[in-house]
Amino acid sequence: MTVHFHEEDLPAGVLAPGPIAVDTETMGLITPRDRLCVVQISDGQGDEHLVRFKPGSDYAAPNLRAVLADPERLKLYHFGRFDIAAIQHYLGVVAAPVYCTKIASRLIRTYTDRHGLKELVRELLGQDISKQQQSSDWGNPVLSDAQKDYAASDVRYLHALRAELDKRLVREGRMELAQACFDFLPHRAALDLAGWPEIDIFAHM
Repeated sequence: MTVHFHEEDLPAGVLAPGPIAVDTETMGLITPRDRLCVVQISDGQGDEHLVRFKPGSDYAAPNLRAVLADPERLKLYHFGRFDIAAIQHYLGVVAAPVYCTKIASRLIRTYTDRHGLKELVRELLGQDISKQQQSSDWGNPVLSDAQKDYAASDVRYLHALRAELDKRLVREGRMELAQACFDFLPHRAALDLAGWPEIDIFAHM
């Protein structure tokens, strides 16, 4: 297991075919204001790739954009709504098709209100991950080893989580519903970017 660190783009040919786990680190939670700093990717084969963008970046990143926009590659997220919006805003591509472990968890783990990645990894995979660096400064010119390991851990377990969540979705007859939610997720992210982040347009009032 190796964490690979890259500046401004992903090297060509470093990912195996198939689904990829994707996550982002930004300067905050307001996408147009808080710039995209890091994109993490894992093909599930044991290594993680971190792509860091500096202040003033043009986010050209042709290799990364091609991978994210590839319609043949499933993208695995945890709370994909945020990551998809950040990627679309800064990199200019819709990173789909989509699978979101947080949505799957909410549909299948109705016995709890704890759907964070740390809790999911602990219950379904028996592993413990640290979230200590979650609120650190991702715009720092030098990222610490702890930050890099945290960022990598956000994509390290998503392939295994998907496998476990799919078993439960099938068992409870909710896979079709989950897929419909996954398919809608890029549109939910687009609504966020267009100015409807907190308004439920499906609500009566």
